Amino acid sequence: QVQLVESGGGLVQAGGSLRLSCAASGSIFSINDMGWYRQAPGKQRELVADITSGGSTNYADSVKGRFTISRDNAKNTVYLQMNSLKPEDTAVYNCNAKVLVKGPIVVAREYWGQGTQVTVSS
Repeated sequence: QVQLVESGGGLVQAGGSLRLSCAASGSIFSINDMGWYRQAPGKQRELVADITSGGSTNYADSVKGRFTISRDNAKNTVYLQMNSLKPEDTAVYNCNAKVLVKGPIVVAREYWGQGTQVTVSS
């Protein structure tokens, strides 16, 4: 019913930048919170940053001052600008969206993107 498609991952040297995008499509009535999570090998998935429909943001301490989350509500898209990347930022990054889905009735659902690999070399 709703799909999240991510793009923008890749390989970058330490100190470099990447911008991730995640576009939602399908039977969308509205989208509440959108966010980015990451999971490194052998570690639990962690929240990187999230943003409400009104634009309020929240960041993990480890990325504050380096990453910026934003969204374009008209395009149902969330972005993650990642600057000053460190090797410890290497992980699979997934976007997440809490969506009100159109149907005979509007229902709340949570969706995940397929993941995009970010690798930061030292």
